[in-house]
Amino acid sequence: MTVIVRTFRTEDAEGFARVRRAALPFMLSTAESVRFDVAHAHPDAHYRPLVAEEDGEIIGTAQLGVAHDSPEPGQGYANVYVQPERLRRGAGSLIVRAAEEFLAGHGVTTLYSWALDAPGNRAFAEKHGYRASRSAHFLRLDLAGGTLPPLQRPPAGVELRTAADFADDPHPLFHLDAETVQDEPGDIDTEFTDYEQWLSETWGHPLLDRELTTVAVVDGRPVAFSMARTDGASRYATGMTGTARAYRGRGLAKLAKNDSLHRARAAGYTEAFTGNDTENGPMLAINKWFGYEICATEVRYVRELG
Repeated sequence: MTVIVRTFRTEDAEGFARVRRAALPFMLSTAESVRFDVAHAHPDAHYRPLVAEEDGEIIGTAQLGVAHDSPEPGQGYANVYVQPERLRRGAGSLIVRAAEEFLAGHGVTTLYSWALDAPGNRAFAEKHGYRASRSAHFLRLDLAGGTLPPLQRPPAGVELRTAADFADDPHPLFHLDAETVQDEPGDIDTEFTDYEQWLSETWGHPLLDRELTTVAVVDGRPVAFSMARTDGASRYATGMTGTARAYRGRGLAKLAKNDSLHRARAAGYTEAFTGNDTENGPMLAINKWFGYEICATEVRYVRELG
């Protein structure tokens, strides 16, 4: 049996999503979202999905690109995932080699990649010259069988709304998202200033559930939110939960997330997922309060190219 690596084609979307779901069952991936990501990536990102194919079947995938919105040039990413029962057939090594060659050709000198915190995955990354840096947990909440904290009434002067209420003008949500993302732990600093690209990549994303995204509003201004993503079937994920700096310490993000989770359960979603940096103790504590449990850990690896 021969394994080949090639560039993603539109008709690969279902197979691509299937491999992602098998390798990372705690992340949402659909054929529609895969096609959307390809169609709406910023040109400067040079976003390029790859697939590994064995006798006509997709058994491996990669998402790679340039961190074009970072103030520091030469940074890129490549995340490689192989169908669990098709490991050790050479697909991963072939994808890594193709990804590095492509990104080096676009000026990437520092390459970041996530790998599950398992002996085989870590050994694979280190064998290919990557060194471990930070790590992050995936967390799962049983929405169907678990018990959520009781709903709380918003404090005086605070109103809970949905992202759908801002459909006519999402600008205020963009500014809130841009402010909160700056405080997220990460390896690559991001300058989040392109509203049109945010509209294209985030606001228009097929996984974004505007009805289940809860926004805390004060004097007509969004000040905290919990962004919901859903697969349209049974799985819900938190894309981002945050509060504007001037309104922190009031429990508003917690309030928004609890509201979103309750409404997701009422809508028939049975599993909720989120992720936190392993050093983000306050957010891990909040998610434990909701009932989330750690279900897996990823390690961020880095390699200098050239």
